[in-house]
Amino acid sequence: MHPAVQARLDRTLGQAAQRHRAPVVRGFGAFLWDKRWFFVALAIGAVLMSFSPPEGLDRRGLILIAMSVVAIILFVTEPVPLPTVALMIILGQVVLLGIDSTSVAESLMSDSVLFIMGSLMLAVAVVKQKLDKRIAYWIVRMTGTRTVNVCVGISIVSGILASFIGEHTVAAMMLPVAITLITLTSEDSRKVRGLAAVLLFSISYGCSIAGIGTPSGGARNAIMIGYWKEFFFDPTNPETAKFLVDYLTWMLYCYPIFLIQLPFVTLVLFYTFKPEHRNISRAVVKLREQIRAEGPMKSADWVSIAAFAAVLSGWLTFSDTLGLGTVAIFGAVAFLVIGLVRWEDLNSGVNWGVVLLYAAAISLGVQMKDSGAALWVANNFLDLLSPLGIEGGIPLWTAISALTTGVTNTMSNGAAVAVIGPITLKMAAASGESPLLIGFITAISSAFAYLTVIGTPACTIVYASGYLKTTDFLRVGYRMVIVSTVLLIAWASLFWPLIGL
Repeated sequence: MHPAVQARLDRTLGQAAQRHRAPVVRGFGAFLWDKRWFFVALAIGAVLMSFSPPEGLDRRGLILIAMSVVAIILFVTEPVPLPTVALMIILGQVVLLGIDSTSVAESLMSDSVLFIMGSLMLAVAVVKQKLDKRIAYWIVRMTGTRTVNVCVGISIVSGILASFIGEHTVAAMMLPVAITLITLTSEDSRKVRGLAAVLLFSISYGCSIAGIGTPSGGARNAIMIGYWKEFFFDPTNPETAKFLVDYLTWMLYCYPIFLIQLPFVTLVLFYTFKPEHRNISRAVVKLREQIRAEGPMKSADWVSIAAFAAVLSGWLTFSDTLGLGTVAIFGAVAFLVIGLVRWEDLNSGVNWGVVLLYAAAISLGVQMKDSGAALWVANNFLDLLSPLGIEGGIPLWTAISALTTGVTNTMSNGAAVAVIGPITLKMAAASGESPLLIGFITAISSAFAYLTVIGTPACTIVYASGYLKTTDFLRVGYRMVIVSTVLLIAWASLFWPLIGL
């Protein structure tokens, strides 16, 4: 983590400790007021759990839904530090669900969590070698110093890379670049609040909207391709060969949607946050001076680049067998062994609370899926559509997109498609809609996880910078959801028919 960011995080933690002091120090009334949303969330959870499970949902599923509601309220209102919510999720699984503590502990350390942890370690290593400054300067030389152009450049670079190698990787690469530009503009976070938001969300949203572009952009895409083949392909029927969607066919239908969303990312971000600096030329001057002072790239710089390139290559070639997380940890170990970064740097620079938060969120999402609670929510949502006459066409497409968006903001997009995909594809067959069209809408909508910190790894990674609040995600996220949904439905209705869907 950049030293200035770490210092700001320390100040923030100190302020948080001041807010969360014991009631005997600050007065019981003040304590209750500060924690009001904490107690409101617990009360709502208790009320939900007091009900008898509805038809199709067992007691375990009801408890999980209550836990999810409580967690979402605490994520948004933040009456306690977010890692506290993660610890509460862990306790809830053991105490309320009766799951063995060892099983809960095992569920916390998935490959995705290893990836988040390893990626944040690699980000610290990149900052330590000051490669982030050179990458930032390269981007600014292409875009110019106007803030809007820099944001467009960051979202384009992040998006194009993420569409082929996955959003996790790119977000980890680009985070130090944005932090460099922010801290060189001002080390006082209050003076760059809006600037930090537009730069960091440019990374997060650039990565998220790009993940739909190719099958390799995210696990959700491969899952949907597998469902099409499993549900609709018949080797004896040549007409079903269209359900064998290959790499280029996916790009033909989905890559343009990524491209048309790019300019809207910057428009929405600037409308929401209004950065304090319309031009970051002063930061660029400082950046250029620092790079000149450091002189030509040294042998350690080239070794760092080679090590990071090896990690990227590993993500591309070995992630299917070893996992993204294992490759990331390999990279962190390599930087430590070579001596390019010290453990003390990683220990102080990585936001371990964010790692814990993401681990607990994934664990809760897995339980929602395995218990059938997520499936129950999806089925009941779709049952609500029948009385409204939403049985096909654009209304059905919009409803499916909304359902997928809601689910994907509470669990990983891959898990969301795994749960929702079979339901929406069966609805397509029953309503006479094209399973390909409905499948594309489902997979693409799973990228609209803009509302929560734990929506996607890219959101979690940029939140780890310490510059963003949980309410920032909700504040800009709902606008992005509306824009992305409108663009998706417009593209599906106007252009997909022209290319044979």
